Amino acid sequence: MSIVEEARAIQGEVVEHRRWMHQHPELGFDLPETQAYVRGVLEEMGYKVTEPCKGGLLTQIGNPDEGACILLRADYDALPVKEETGLEFASTNGNMHACGHDTHAAMLLGAAKLLKAHESEIHGCVKLLFQPDEEGAPTADVTGGEAVLAGGVLESPKVDAVTALHVMTPDNPAGSFTTRCGTIFSSIDDIEINIQGKGCHGSMPHQGIDPINIACHIYQGVQNYIARELDPTEVCVATFGVIEAGRGANVVPDTARMLGTLRTQSATVRKHFQERVTAMAQGIAEAFGGSCTVEFLRGVPNTYNNPELTEELIDNVRELFGDDPTIMEKPFPGTDDLAVLSEKVPTAYFILGATDEDHTEFGMHHPGVVFNEDVFYRGSAFLAGNALSYLEKRAK
Repeated sequence: MSIVEEARAIQGEVVEHRRWMHQHPELGFDLPETQAYVRGVLEEMGYKVTEPCKGGLLTQIGNPDEGACILLRADYDALPVKEETGLEFASTNGNMHACGHDTHAAMLLGAAKLLKAHESEIHGCVKLLFQPDEEGAPTADVTGGEAVLAGGVLESPKVDAVTALHVMTPDNPAGSFTTRCGTIFSSIDDIEINIQGKGCHGSMPHQGIDPINIACHIYQGVQNYIARELDPTEVCVATFGVIEAGRGANVVPDTARMLGTLRTQSATVRKHFQERVTAMAQGIAEAFGGSCTVEFLRGVPNTYNNPELTEELIDNVRELFGDDPTIMEKPFPGTDDLAVLSEKVPTAYFILGATDEDHTEFGMHHPGVVFNEDVFYRGSAFLAGNALSYLEKRAK
């Protein structure tokens, strides 16, 4: 029986795990029920489990002295979204797994069971990581990726490669695999600009320094910077979703605040934006007699697929499933903090199509999004099969 057939045989268990987690979505690093559930399943299989950080779980199988070490990662935090799917196992606590992280964790539990069944064939070590806070809790100082990195998940034993899956709908056919070499997900930075002016009566603006006027010019300056200083073929999106100041129609306030987000697909573009926009915003504020501070908050770099490892896993997908993965022409505009690990260790991130043909109207992060459960066995087989193949090729 092939690893794919074995995965198909435990599809029902993987669906059960997913549905339990879907009904109990939790946010950020605060995942007590989810963490306890996953730990219990792993320990019942015979795994010894540790916590690399709050909300995280790490276990391993195999002998690192016999070869290389590969890490399989699944995120398992949810979003602050009230579910509107009408599913019989829908969440009722005001949170929702609207990005499919419950499916990621369930498929990794499936892979854990498959690896246990093949423990004697593991020539090296497989680490299994369940990561919190991929979505980035607003109150946290670090992302989940940074937290597990600081918790030593890439050490003792040293990890040689990382791979993971992310489900996607509605544009990815059910069961399909998609990837690309190089950058696969964009970077993200939150931008906070605090402007100091001088308040005054609205009828006498010459007696003050209007921070709202400064904010308007900074906003236009950022968009003009993108239009006139950056290579037009580069991706750079800056959106300010918050510009706030004042409380009265006839009062020029003392201060204004801008909060936005930056997405890029190049580390060079990201660095240049941060340097130039900081200098520009401060220059504009000073030109109008005020001042400002510019902070880039808790950013996540581009998720980078190591070309050699990614090509190897593309070949593995062909061998496992008889499918040719789709190669993306350009990176996905969203962000994933697997990027933090991809900066340290060769990484290959794949997308698993999970489109439910009866529910194609909503996409990721929508309260009505529905994922196709029939594809879960393919995700478990992908993770376990790639781990076994990777280690076999590098066995001592």
